[in-house]
Amino acid sequence: MNDAVLFLPGLLCDARLWRDQIAVLPRAMVADLTRDDSVEAMANRALALMPGRFSLCALSMGGYVALAMMRLAPERIERLCLMDTSARPDTEEQSRRRRGLMAMTRGNRFRGVTPRLLPQLLHPDHVSSPVAQDVLDMAERVGRDAFLRQQQAILTRPDSRPDLPAYRLPTAIVVGSDDILTPPAMAHEMAGLIPGATLHIVANSGHLPPMEHPDDVNEILRHWLLTAI
Repeated sequence: MNDAVLFLPGLLCDARLWRDQIAVLPRAMVADLTRDDSVEAMANRALALMPGRFSLCALSMGGYVALAMMRLAPERIERLCLMDTSARPDTEEQSRRRRGLMAMTRGNRFRGVTPRLLPQLLHPDHVSSPVAQDVLDMAERVGRDAFLRQQQAILTRPDSRPDLPAYRLPTAIVVGSDDILTPPAMAHEMAGLIPGATLHIVANSGHLPPMEHPDDVNEILRHWLLTAI
């Protein structure tokens, strides 16, 4: 089995998101998605990290980049795991809110993830846990300029739903049971469009299952990596 795995973080996330997964995978890497302002540029940078073929696991914004990688180099990717993400583009309302956040940030009002935003990211059980502080710290490390680039990339991503029925690789779709930002309905939609995809709902989790329930996610990934190609 080829055990090379590339992980893609979400918006305002860094390698801490996947800390408990890379700890148990000997050939895992985490891509840096802070340096580019389009999902295609992020995808090309991520592809350059990995020689040959590899398995790809991505969360939220990272999922948008993973779908771009599937468009650019599907022959390089052996397995795909899409976690707490969507194949849809933004709605008009989502785009409007995103542009508003970008305008605030350009006006030197970058606030990263503040405690009042944590309930959108984490299950209520985890809002006052050490995981919450890790989320706040990640956002501070990623910072203002990268946040603007990431938001621009998200704004300009295409609708990937038409691509999904052509996927012919082991695919796991994972979502937190209480994810507010990309709710389970989005995961059900992707699983229904990708032939043979398996759907996993992580109980009592919000938008960040790798941090909220690392053991459950590790078990899902173990089975995913053992799936025959």
